[in-house]
Amino acid sequence: MISRRNFILNSSMAAAAALLVPSFVLAAADKRAVGLQLYSLREELPKDVKGTIAKVAKAGFKEVETYGFSIKDQFWGLTPKEFKALLDANGLKAPSGHYGLGTYLSDGNTVELKAAIAAAKVLKSEYVTVPWLDSSIRKNADDYKKIAARLNEAAKMCKAAGIRLAYHNHNFEFEKIGNTTGYEILLKGTDKKLVDFELDLYWVVRSGNDPIKLFKENPGRFTMWHVKDMDKANPALNAEVGTGSINFKPIFADAKLSGMKHFFVEHETNYKPNPIESVTASCAYIKKEII
Repeated sequence: MISRRNFILNSSMAAAAALLVPSFVLAAADKRAVGLQLYSLREELPKDVKGTIAKVAKAGFKEVETYGFSIKDQFWGLTPKEFKALLDANGLKAPSGHYGLGTYLSDGNTVELKAAIAAAKVLKSEYVTVPWLDSSIRKNADDYKKIAARLNEAAKMCKAAGIRLAYHNHNFEFEKIGNTTGYEILLKGTDKKLVDFELDLYWVVRSGNDPIKLFKENPGRFTMWHVKDMDKANPALNAEVGTGSINFKPIFADAKLSGMKHFFVEHETNYKPNPIESVTASCAYIKKEII
């Protein structure tokens, strides 16, 4: 039997040890799922959807973010229902997906937007995420203001379906437009209650900005992240997480301030030498060294 003295001593030691554990780990003890943006495997996936998804699960990922959905081809030839069954069979969830939305952001046509929302509902996703802005629709501040207004309207449609809208950045949004940037316009012009942001950490750093500063200025708005490292020799290239120049530990330590709920490993460039091996290495490092 444990004496009262030993119980108190052990409890005090445990409390002291807890103070040494990063707050992110404590807050995210039930959120250790490492996600993968499937675009990382864009060469393999269309050729062998079932085999590639099985490899993703085997690599240690628990969540995925989709890309490439279209009304014509669906998810690489699989309907949303069939793709959901494939994810279920491999113990994977898809909390978010990148959807092109057709011409919605330029002319307001909602056909592709409605299809994206319907597909996301079948996958039981939490987010429909806008992945990119064509250069033709983002030439000046007024263009970004129009985009922000359209994002708000799309977000209302998503909300009606029980889904949230998110916006994913690259680096062009951080280019100066007078005394502001496109990203600032989007942050200020979108409704906090409706529109979230998926912060691509690589592109933020690549643009010369600080993710933590963004967290402090816009707490709670960055509910998803893309996690990819920057090659030390050539910043234009990605690197496996933990081998590049980005220090992810302090960023993850401020996950609560960010509002982060999900994060996804993504490799856009510089496979070395095998895509699945590359993302597997990133997953392993995150699990061992960060979370």
